[in-house]
Amino acid sequence: MHIVVCMKQVIDPEVPPHLFEIDPETQQQVRGRQPLVISDYDEVAIEIALQLREKTEGRVTVVTIGGEEAEESLHQALAMGAEHAIRVTDPAFEDADAFGKARILASALKKMGDVDPEQPVDVILCGRQAGDVELGLVGPFLAEEMQLPCATLLANVDPGHGKVRARRPTDVGYDILEIPLPAVLTVTNDESNVPRYASVRGMMKARKAEIPVWSADDLGFEPSAAKIVMDEIFIPERDMVCEIIEGETGADKAQNLVLRLQEEKLI
Repeated sequence: MHIVVCMKQVIDPEVPPHLFEIDPETQQQVRGRQPLVISDYDEVAIEIALQLREKTEGRVTVVTIGGEEAEESLHQALAMGAEHAIRVTDPAFEDADAFGKARILASALKKMGDVDPEQPVDVILCGRQAGDVELGLVGPFLAEEMQLPCATLLANVDPGHGKVRARRPTDVGYDILEIPLPAVLTVTNDESNVPRYASVRGMMKARKAEIPVWSADDLGFEPSAAKIVMDEIFIPERDMVCEIIEGETGADKAQNLVLRLQEEKLI
């Protein structure tokens, strides 16, 4: 079984808020010197891919759209256990929206089949949403572009004969789905798919790996006009006021606090 994970590199979500900036012209996060990491749900997708690989003795390929800085995240995916990684980059890709990125990934997946026709792609995994804009559109758009079945928000995927059996968390339990292959699946986090740590041996091996880089010409890709327009993205302003509640004793302070909350009609 050949499992492909579509990965995105984002600014570390743990970056201090005061370092988070939005470029008003491009409507994108300002990267600057901020640390870059694999998007959280994409890291979960890598873990699910590795679990699926272990059950089928297949192989895992991780593909991303990005510049040279994305090499580090691809090396991390290889260190976790993926066999192959591919980076897709071109100036023509810089302004691609979610639909455009889905078309780029579809072209890359087609090229994978052309390069190795004996290993067709069986399962395509995407995180449920990216860790930056969190639109959650690329996976379903990719399925539409490739004319494949799509199932979303899955926690676990088990192999079957020409299909997979997947579990989707709900408010009251789980939905159990059977999906024919090939298919596009988006995944969410669960206690059963916590991403594994890369071993020291894996990291040393990954650093030596050469990652193929494909351009628009390599893919035979022609950019199209964006179909999604971001009108505005901004950091909300929040006013914070701190008020000290006076009192001689703890009981006095508690009573004064209750009176103050009643004045504000909060209790």
